[in-house]
Amino acid sequence: MNKEKAARGTSYMNLDEFHISKEWGFVLPDPLSDLPKFYKPWMEIANSLTHLIEYHQLRCAVNNMQLLSTGFLIGHKQLRLAHMALSFITMGYVWQEGEHNIAKMLPKSLAVPFCEISKILGLPPILVHADCVLTNWKKKDPNGEMELRNLDVIFKLPGGDSAKGFFLVTLEVELAAVQGIKTIPIATEAVLNSDDDSIKTALQDVAESIRKMNHSLKKMDDHVNPDNFYGIIRLFLSGWMDNPAFPEGLLYEGVWDKPRHFSGGSAAQSSTLQSFDEFLGIRHDKENAEFLHRMRDYMPPSHKALIQTIASGPSVREYIMLSGTPVLCELYNDCIAALVALRNYHITVVTRYITITSAKAKAEKAKQNSSAQILQKAPSALEERGTGGSGIMCLLKSVRDATKKAMIEKI
Repeated sequence: MNKEKAARGTSYMNLDEFHISKEWGFVLPDPLSDLPKFYKPWMEIANSLTHLIEYHQLRCAVNNMQLLSTGFLIGHKQLRLAHMALSFITMGYVWQEGEHNIAKMLPKSLAVPFCEISKILGLPPILVHADCVLTNWKKKDPNGEMELRNLDVIFKLPGGDSAKGFFLVTLEVELAAVQGIKTIPIATEAVLNSDDDSIKTALQDVAESIRKMNHSLKKMDDHVNPDNFYGIIRLFLSGWMDNPAFPEGLLYEGVWDKPRHFSGGSAAQSSTLQSFDEFLGIRHDKENAEFLHRMRDYMPPSHKALIQTIASGPSVREYIMLSGTPVLCELYNDCIAALVALRNYHITVVTRYITITSAKAKAEKAKQNSSAQILQKAPSALEERGTGGSGIMCLLKSVRDATKKAMIEKI
């Protein structure tokens, strides 16, 4: 069927059909930052989130919030903003008092509309990467450049400038990938048509995009303080699946009779990295593959569909191996080397922001037995796990090693 499409001159994979922009990639273009007046109660709480958490008033505000109909939300962007607002409120509500006084139930006034909107969007009722990164941005100067100094977040979590920096640097990493994502349909079409020149150009674009992603990721050091990330931000990104603090999950009042488990926000929810993995034919071991596939349920359904379409399409890797063309082999391996370098740096970031900071926090806590705010809120039950619920260092190293194995021996 795919070859028939190619023969007819129609595109095998049209990004527009997957709601993916050729300018923005998976990032939501020009997201809204306000909802109709009817939803003022949600927006007031979401916009005051850090203040309400700091003064221990968020749960009270949500408990007093009226139950609003979702029927007045119009269009995809309003739904995405509403999902983001309610997801931020949810994380604040659950973790307001740190990990020692966790809310195990979301009140009906929050749970019911959040779950209704989630169902419409095909997203889970928890903060996901598509909320806090892909939708959570605005320009300070609307006519200015799309660069960090001209960007701000729509909603904030505790952690000050570090929380803002974490979301915006991750946004820049996503934007750095756009050229590579845009070229995947071209490369796939080229494989069907045995067009080596187009494949060469596509592989060069993918490798360059991955290198740009790595360059952007390195800005994390300048914008995110490790103590703030480990002790504050990370807690508010943590979910209630594979989390020792939630053996039974979280109860969504008025929606389900029993508690539910959902994973927190995670880099594994980035459609960008999973698209590159499928395009390059990288095969992960069973356990990691299962986790990564489960994370696709935390992506907008159209983005998940693109990944599945790439996976079911013709294999660039197999084509290159069968072609016996040294130049294609070299360009493919350049993509793999760039992705290995990105994953190595991700391991470095996790070591600095979680492993080292965790050890330091433990030592300080033992010494002082105490009271700094960062240590009070530090998620000790989650020390060896990512916010998505994975055993983070084992996962990252295994994913990196699987990427290395995809290298094609020189022809």
